[in-house]
Amino acid sequence: MTIDGFQSLTLLDFPNKVGCTVFLGGCNFRCPFCHNAPLVEGERPSPAMTLEELHHFLTRRQGLLDGVCVSGGEPLLNPQLPQLLELVKGLGYLVKVDTNGSFPQRLVELWKSGLVDYVAMDIKNSPARYAETVGVPGLDLSPIRESVSWLLEGRVDYEFRTTVVRQFHDAQSFAQIGPWIAGAKRYYLQTFTHRDTVLRPGLSAWDGETMEGFAAQMRPYVSNVEVR
Repeated sequence: MTIDGFQSLTLLDFPNKVGCTVFLGGCNFRCPFCHNAPLVEGERPSPAMTLEELHHFLTRRQGLLDGVCVSGGEPLLNPQLPQLLELVKGLGYLVKVDTNGSFPQRLVELWKSGLVDYVAMDIKNSPARYAETVGVPGLDLSPIRESVSWLLEGRVDYEFRTTVVRQFHDAQSFAQIGPWIAGAKRYYLQTFTHRDTVLRPGLSAWDGETMEGFAAQMRPYVSNVEVR
């Protein structure tokens, strides 16, 4: 197994923890605003790290780091993900998995195996604009809805989050997202930031005032709502 991207220290990716972030390549979505285009499209020329190198890094960081965030791409696509998480848990670290929610059964299996402590699931948009927002015409939303419902049961600690892009999100988006995730523990609105690696050029962010307005729309449904 190879690791396609690595961040040795993060204070943001794993809430209230000091961690590192592992990025796995490949994704079943093609969100135009994705800033990990090389990972998503498999264009990275060489792996950032092997599993053995990660083991060596984590062994040396025991007592300094709390957890490991596994992101992508879509990490649940990787059939060797359980092997990676077993390595991480075996060294005493907490595990956070970022997911787009497409593979609810795989997520549940990881939880049942004791391999995941925290889940961050992207809510890409309102159901009406989901397919457009993820770049997959005719998308079947059933797995996404199943993942949302399972996380709302609270069996594992979690957050929902939406990267907000002017060209895809408006007040109507959040009028529909709110009832969908009502009762969630926490919800983060992430301001889109343009990078050279974004899949589609020309996208832009809303201003801070508008973002706070979207957050206010969500607070009747989710008590803990923040703008990142």
